[in-house]
Parts: sequence; structure tokens; C-alpha cells
Amino acid sequence: MTNSRGPCLLGIDNGLTVTKAVVFDAAGNVLAVARRRLPQVIPRPRHVERDMATLWLATAEAISEALTLSGREADIAAVAATAHGDGLYLLDVAGDPLGHGILSLDSRATTVVTRWQADGTAQAALERTGQMPHASAPAALLEWLRHNEPDRFSRIGHVLACKDWLRYCLTGRIGTDLTEASTSFTNVRTQGYDAEILSLFGLQSLSSVLPEVARPDEVIGHINESAARLTGLRAGTPVVSGLHDVTASALGIGGHGLGQIAIVAGTYSINETVSHVARTDARWFCRNGLRLGEWNNMAISPASAANYDWFLDQLCAAERASAEGALIHDRMGQEVQAALDRPSTVLFHPYLYGSPHGAVASGGFLGLRGWHDRADLLRAVIEGIAFNHRVHVDALRDGFNPTVARLTGGISRNPVFSQIFADVLNMPVVVSQTEEAAAWGAALCAGSGVGLFPSPVADPRDLVALGKTYHPDPVRSADMARRYDLHCDIARSLAPLWPRIESLAEGAAT
Repeated sequence: MTNSRGPCLLGIDNGLTVTKAVVFDAAGNVLAVARRRLPQVIPRPRHVERDMATLWLATAEAISEALTLSGREADIAAVAATAHGDGLYLLDVAGDPLGHGILSLDSRATTVVTRWQADGTAQAALERTGQMPHASAPAALLEWLRHNEPDRFSRIGHVLACKDWLRYCLTGRIGTDLTEASTSFTNVRTQGYDAEILSLFGLQSLSSVLPEVARPDEVIGHINESAARLTGLRAGTPVVSGLHDVTASALGIGGHGLGQIAIVAGTYSINETVSHVARTDARWFCRNGLRLGEWNNMAISPASAANYDWFLDQLCAAERASAEGALIHDRMGQEVQAALDRPSTVLFHPYLYGSPHGAVASGGFLGLRGWHDRADLLRAVIEGIAFNHRVHVDALRDGFNPTVARLTGGISRNPVFSQIFADVLNMPVVVSQTEEAAAWGAALCAGSGVGLFPSPVADPRDLVALGKTYHPDPVRSADMARRYDLHCDIARSLAPLWPRIESLAEGAAT
């Protein structure tokens, strides 16, 4: 930590389970971090929500703690928020929360998407919006509300994303940014709202409640007196529009740019690359970048490192609970390395929480024998995670031909796992030592907005020194390619069986 005085930046990063506030100096050093866990509200299956007032108060507490820990309360030059994308945060005409916020893990609108796929709406949406609708997209959730909660739907005054709610709490200003605006209702070519898109979804009555759009680094307001009292920020501190957390993470690791893929291995398998042309394909979302004339192409599915966390919870609980818990990731890396040095037939599909093949696909091990041990299973889990990322990366390679990947996420800190990614992808993988990548991406926008940086991509850090490059091993890459092909063939073969497997739960005794 540095004690030198000078301007600082506050980046707020709100995920699906945690909200955090991070204070950075102008060189990108982390001065303080504070976190608060956020309870999820699951009133019924497929409904995943959170209380909006609780979210704001927890975030305000985290900001206050981070400022106190940093001792730099008076030096905050600007603030920016990033948060989980998609989902839905509604206000009434008075600006008060209209029910709970809906998280991107919510899948209540699956039937809406299925209907749109059958009647041609989904294909028309791809051509006009640059993306196929999915269950947690704002358009699908709003259509679900229109049919299932018509009174709530009729009282909608403002349609926001998660980080837009936080910026409203900070400033009293309602709006969104380019990256978030493109989750459902912008024309992929003009990059602005399109009334015909609302009509396509049957949501034309909402044309007046979509938020005003600004650049992610545009100053849109200032800390108001109410937020100042709760957070300790100075009233009048500039606040920029902020951005979708997928883009923020890529920006924070230096991966937002042409010719590279930014990979986030977290709850979601996130894989994205920037282009200066709009190119649409059902395999990725073509969304707005940081500027007009720039697009962020995102191939994602909820099938990544959460599978590793599940494995640790279920099969390594004793070690995790013991004093050795802090070293568990090192130990797991050693076990996987030992497993890599011997042949294995074990394969794993990492679909415990979702997949690229729809909500009905489920996870599972194949090729198990009595002589396999925990290390063989964990090797299969890490490979399966990397294989699922490759499904998305291969799609983006077809469209944009990137030559290097930048990887972030908790499992990237383990060198054995990072090498597996390089071998599976058969391309160089750069792992950044960046702490709090999404919050730093937000802070870069904040710094750009007040002139500390010439643009959000003008990262002041030495990115080369911060990164370690893993090069694919030719022999192991060839073996991984064979295993990957089988992984994909099995998924295709299981497609007609997954609904039958899922139906077993429907007949279970209650």
C-alpha cells in the first residue's frame, strides 16, 4: 500500500452474491477493499431475486468501510459502479423500487424464450439486436411480468440494470450506459434504442421508461447529500455512468481490445472480444462496446468455476474446514498435476448450474472406473470447465480470429489450472495479477471521466509486468483436442436424453 497523497478512485463491483467497494490510487494500486454478502431471495423455483434497499445499504456500508480503511476519504476524485448484467431492476414513477431486483440467475422466463424460438421472434431479435433472447434478458423478464404480474407491469416507471440502481442511489440521476443499454433494446447497427424492437417483443408500451444512455466514462451526476451521509463520500464528487461487469472485467485485466479474448472463469463462463464491425451469430451476443463504432462480442454460459467450488464443497469439505483450508487450492493443483501425468478416461460436463445447451442439460461424470481417485475426478472437472470455455472461444475464433487469451477468475491463480486452459485452447493464455479486475475497470472509466486518464483503455499500469503467459504444450494440446472432441460428441448425444433425465424429478415423491 502506498501512503503518497494524490487523487484516488472508487470502483464499486456488485456481483450475484457480494457487493464490494475498492479504493485505488491513480496508478492502479489497491488501497482498500470492503465487502458485504448479499442474501438472495428465492420465493419459488427459477425465481432468483434480491431486495433493492438491502443492496444499496450493504453497498453504502462497504463504501464507508473502504474509505475508512484507505484513509483517503478526501482524495476520491470520481466514482463508478459495475454490476452483474441482465436481470431487471424496476422503479415506479416516483423512483421507488417496484418489487425485488431480479438477478441474472433467474430463469422464470424460460417459457417466454421457448415461445419466441418457436414463433420466429428469437431469430428476428438476433438480426435486429445482435443477440438471441435468453431467460434473464430484460426483454424476456418484462414479457413474463406483462403476462404474470400485470399490475406490477402497469406501474413500471423506469427499467434499470443493477449498477444503474446503485448510481441512482448515489446521485439521484436515472440512466444507463452503452454496454448495459444493449442487453435487449438497441439496434445492433445504430447502437441506439429502436422502437421496432420493443414492438417485436410486444413491449411497445415501455418506450417512455427506458433510461437515457451515456458513455461508460461520461460524468452523469454527483454524490448527493443522502449518499454522502451514508457512505462518507464528499457531496459533489463526480460519478460516471459505469458499465456492465463483463466489459469491466475485460477492461480491468487489459483484455478489452482487438485481437484478444478476455476470459472470466467465474460463476459464468465469460468469453469476449472487441470488434469495430457488427457481426451477429447465434453463438454470441453482439453488444455495444465502450464507444459508438465498437462492439463487444460475448459468448457466455453459466458453466464455469462454480463447478470447482461445488467439488470442493462436496468432496473436500474436511480440508476446507480445517486449518489447511487456506492451502487447499495449492493442494488441489498438486493432485491435478499428478492426475495429468497418467492416462484417464474420466470426463465431466460442467453443467451443474446451466450450460450452452439450454437449462435442461445437466452435469455428469463419464468414464469412471473403480481405480480412479479424487484427483482424476478433479482433473476432469477442471478440463470440463476449460472445454466449455473452448466451446465459446472457438465460436469467437470463427468470427474474429483473436490470437491470445487473457484469463481472470479465482481458478486462474493456480498455475496448473491456467496451463490446462492454454493446452485446451491451444493458444497463449495471459493471466493478469490484477486485483479486483471489475472494480478497476469501473475505476478506469471514473478516471477517464475526470481527466486522470485519456480514455478508459489508457491503463497506467505495466500490463506486461502484471501478466504471466502460459504457452500450450504441443503434446498435451493434441491430447486435449482428442478429449475435447469426445466431450462435444457426448454432449450432442445426450441432447435428447437430458429432458428425460430432468423428468425424473417431476415424478419424485414430495
